[in-house]
Amino acid sequence: MSDRIEVFKQMLAADPENTMVMFGLANEYLKAENYSDGIETLEKYLKFGTDEGAAYGMLAKAYEATGESEKAKSSYEKGIEVSLANGHPTMAEDYRQTLEFDYSD
Repeated sequence: MSDRIEVFKQMLAADPENTMVMFGLANEYLKAENYSDGIETLEKYLKFGTDEGAAYGMLAKAYEATGESEKAKSSYEKGIEVSLANGHPTMAEDYRQTLEFDYSD
C-alpha cells in the first residue's frame, strides 16, 4: 500500500495542483487508515477541484473514524448538496440516510 502512496506523492510533487492525483492519494491514505493525511489531502482537493459528491462521503467517513462527528455530519450535508447539483440523486440519498440513521438525536 505504501508503494502506491509513494507513487501518488511523487506524481503530486511533479504536478501539485493535479486534482485527480490528490483524489487518488487521499483514497490510498484512507485505505491505509491514515485518516489525518487522508483528511488533509481531501480538504486540499476540495479547495482546488470540482467534486460531484464522492469526496464529501470519503471525508465524512474519515472524520467519523477520527471521532469528529460534527465535521462528518457537515461533510455529508455538503455531499448531499453537491451530489444533487451534479445529477447524483442516489449518492445524495445514501448520505441523507446516513445522516438520518447515524446522526439523528
